Amino acid sequence: MAYHPTSGAGDGAGEADPAVPRPYAWLVFALTFGLLISDYMSRQVLNAVFPLLKGEWMLSDAQLGLLSGIVALMVGLLTFPLSLLADRWGRVRSLALMAVLWSAATLGCGLAQNYGEMFVARFLVGVGEAAYGSVGIAVVLSVFPRRLRATLTGAFMAGGMFGSVLGMGLGGAIAAQLGWRWAFGGMALFGLLLALLYPVLVREERIAPGGAGADKAGRRRVPLRSLVGSVSVRAAYIGSGLQLFVGGAFIVWMPSFMNRYYAMGAGRAGLGAALVVLASGAGMILCGMLCDRLCRDAPQRKISLAIAYCLGSCLLLSIGFALAPGAAQLVLICAGMFLAAGTTGPAGAMVANLTHRSVHGTAFATFTLGNNLLGLAPGPFLTGVLADRYGLALACQLVPLVSLAAALVFMLARRSYLRDVQRVDAEPLAEAA
Repeated sequence: MAYHPTSGAGDGAGEADPAVPRPYAWLVFALTFGLLISDYMSRQVLNAVFPLLKGEWMLSDAQLGLLSGIVALMVGLLTFPLSLLADRWGRVRSLALMAVLWSAATLGCGLAQNYGEMFVARFLVGVGEAAYGSVGIAVVLSVFPRRLRATLTGAFMAGGMFGSVLGMGLGGAIAAQLGWRWAFGGMALFGLLLALLYPVLVREERIAPGGAGADKAGRRRVPLRSLVGSVSVRAAYIGSGLQLFVGGAFIVWMPSFMNRYYAMGAGRAGLGAALVVLASGAGMILCGMLCDRLCRDAPQRKISLAIAYCLGSCLLLSIGFALAPGAAQLVLICAGMFLAAGTTGPAGAMVANLTHRSVHGTAFATFTLGNNLLGLAPGPFLTGVLADRYGLALACQLVPLVSLAAALVFMLARRSYLRDVQRVDAEPLAEAA
């Protein structure tokens, strides 16, 4: 059974869906999703051993935040050029090479003897992971119909949350039993095994039907200006990045929050924080599914949902972190993180609908650039700076206010979204004539 081109109401109805066998499409999703899990296991295992590194090397919270932020910074800076290279060199080979690099660098983290060596290893983790998210989601969207874009974007990006859960949970448990160096080693081994398997089962010619030559010809007909050529797509990049400032900061600092305010050791703190991150992963998937269901006949409604997710997460997280440690606080934090991650699906679908299929790899590189430079890179670092000055508890109360700015940016996109989508759909037809 294969997917066949369809047309219908809504954003981008004129674009044909790919004809790819259903079982193979899901195999591509599963393997690409698995590598994304490895990506975030390697990235977030560090958070589980923050208390151990802080004690062993006498580090400040700002230094710890920088070890996390440098990965996101490199992802933000390099995602665009490396995604362009991947489009030309081959996405499958590029994804496998990226996984080998970040896994080897993660192993280097486990061998580090001081803060400087750890910083260099984390720098290389960021280089390896730089273009994986943008190229990976482009691969996934290339084999599925467009009506599933919010669901697939949310589900795929939820791999980052599930990887964070495994990285912190397993990393904390391994560190408690064998020491923090073995925690990095375990994550590295998982990534290397998947990197070897991926190019064996996922073939370039099957994820790009029609051949590389047709793809390149299509790219020549489609202008790159659609990447940033409308208010709506720029708002999608910026709004998503600002919202991830909140989610990224709490993913990094929840193990330390559990350690300091719930008196948990590294193992229990990692597991406790993993549950909070799991709520984020569930939010990405379920909120994306809700978006596709509610917005099938009213595509502009996805922006209203993104705004609602931003405002709801700000309210729940601000109240939650203001409460005393206990069950009520954890419930509100989990609920807030569920909504905080909910914007991923709508924002990703906006980017896909507002740019041409032939430049989706580059479009999602731009999306990743905004997510990292505005959110994942500064969020953990600035939270650490606030924690050094005011304490981690107060820092966590202030961070959710950034969601208000994200909501305002999404509001700017609402008035012009449908007009911008229609212009993108019409443009390639005019140029091909």
